Amino acid sequence: MLTILFYLSATVAIIATFMVITRYHAVHALLYLVVSFLAIAMIFFTIGAPFIAALEVIIYAGAIMTLFIFVIMMFSLGTSTINQEKIWLTPKTWLGPSILTFILLVQFILIIIEDGNQASTFEVIEPKDVGLSLFTKYLLGVELSGMLLLAGIVGAYHLGKRKKNVLHRYLKMGKNNG
Repeated sequence: MLTILFYLSATVAIIATFMVITRYHAVHALLYLVVSFLAIAMIFFTIGAPFIAALEVIIYAGAIMTLFIFVIMMFSLGTSTINQEKIWLTPKTWLGPSILTFILLVQFILIIIEDGNQASTFEVIEPKDVGLSLFTKYLLGVELSGMLLLAGIVGAYHLGKRKKNVLHRYLKMGKNNG
């Protein structure tokens, strides 16, 4: 049963990730990216890593998606984006992510019911052990991912920053009149 749910979660993750790549509007792509992260969390849950699944939801689907939304807000895309996002009221836009998320919810309920019927197969790992592992054995990976996230934030800031006029208003007037 868990292998079927694993492959179903993997299929949802692939479909959602493909939709992220093919969406034209950034907010629509972010919605599919959240579904993709939830599917990856379900994959971790089915292979017996509920702690990593919870971290996937909290860190990626929660914190990083909020960061991406703030970056998009920094772009100040204006009223054209507001008018485009009013399309969200049509079922055509939100039906795909809703169906994929519903599939993941049904899988999660099935896993909880099945786990209630049999003894738990999960090995308990304390958060302290995870922290010690991350900052000893995998320290280089943690530092590299932190630098990558910092580079992404700095790059997004510079992409969203507006260009300032270098000419003073009197110089502009003299240049246009002359």
